[in-house]
Amino acid sequence: MIALIVRDLRIAIRVGGGFGLSLAFFFIIVIFFPFAIGPNLELLSKVAPGTLWIGALLACLLSLERIFALDFEDGTLDLLATSPLPLEGVVMAKALVHWLTTGLPLVFISPFLGILLGLQNISVLFLVMSLLLGTPALSIIGTFGAALTAGMKRGGLLLSLLVLPLYIPTLIFGAEAARRGIEGFEIQSSILLLLGVTLLSWAILPFAAASVLRINLR
Repeated sequence: MIALIVRDLRIAIRVGGGFGLSLAFFFIIVIFFPFAIGPNLELLSKVAPGTLWIGALLACLLSLERIFALDFEDGTLDLLATSPLPLEGVVMAKALVHWLTTGLPLVFISPFLGILLGLQNISVLFLVMSLLLGTPALSIIGTFGAALTAGMKRGGLLLSLLVLPLYIPTLIFGAEAARRGIEGFEIQSSILLLLGVTLLSWAILPFAAASVLRINLR
């Protein structure tokens, strides 16, 4: 499993594209909001949690199609299906690589964009905490969606339609946790709900994605 993670990380770094594209897309989405709303920092700080969470969610969508597409085309996925590593482990490795190359960089850049939207230092910490706990759920849910559309030509639109509804609980609890922390309210319940969604997703979806891949590879 570690060898697969290292291999996919090297491919992601060598090929590029998805990593830089997601960051650029995230940056552009957040930058557009001040132009649309105006330079009112008080208003911008109120919409900042939702803005950054929606931006991160959409940025994660950009690279989902590539999770299994290349391996399916060149036959690597067939070899992985017959390897000693269970397909569930392959799915988890793919999701982890997606988070390391997409979700984690979005978490790192979010403080700078939060400050741009008028958030104070302590408010930025709540935002980063919610994204750090929630983006792994976005990656594993997206990996499940990528498994459903593996082998389909131009399945990117269908993938987005399948995944976006599944992202709603993570978006709600993540943005709510950040908002409550920024406004000075208790955030323990929202953080626990967000963490619960993430853990439940990682506990269930690898098995569901592996089952779908077995069907697609027949």
